[in-house]
Amino acid sequence: MIKLDKIYTKGGDKGQTSLGDGNRVSKNAPRIKAYGEIDEANSAIGIAYIYSSDELRLILRKVQHHLFDIGADLCKPYKGENFKRFEKQVIFLENELDKLNEKLGELGSFILPGGTNASAFLHLSRTIIRRAERSIIDLLEKEEVNPTLLEYINRLSDFLFVAARFENREVGDILWTPEEKE
Repeated sequence: MIKLDKIYTKGGDKGQTSLGDGNRVSKNAPRIKAYGEIDEANSAIGIAYIYSSDELRLILRKVQHHLFDIGADLCKPYKGENFKRFEKQVIFLENELDKLNEKLGELGSFILPGGTNASAFLHLSRTIIRRAERSIIDLLEKEEVNPTLLEYINRLSDFLFVAARFENREVGDILWTPEEKE
């Protein structure tokens, strides 16, 4: 277990931070951006958790732990080790996604974010995850990244979409209605 006696270190006062391997980089480096957005998504999921049903809370808490593991993985340069690290988590998400989706009706339109508080925050979490995914891809264009990590992030976006629909099952999806062209 990690012990944090002192929260501030002053090490980042000049715009640099340490990676997990001890190397110092700029706080706006692609790797820092990627795991910072994972952290942001985790925070948004924490808000969604507050409003979510008990059934979904158990899954969301597990997802928060997964995201912390992903942040830890991203905080150090990838060297090809443990490339299947997130396979079990991907399978977990797929199984949970399928279980929730079975309880929902067919979807014949795009939907708008909103409805219940839980659904709105799950949609917000989904969009943050998509941004994090883009940042991870940016990082991947410069450095290696664990490939199963990217699979997990992609699957998580799908899961959050279905979870948002699940939380709106009593009020219904808010369907997108395209405006008529003039």
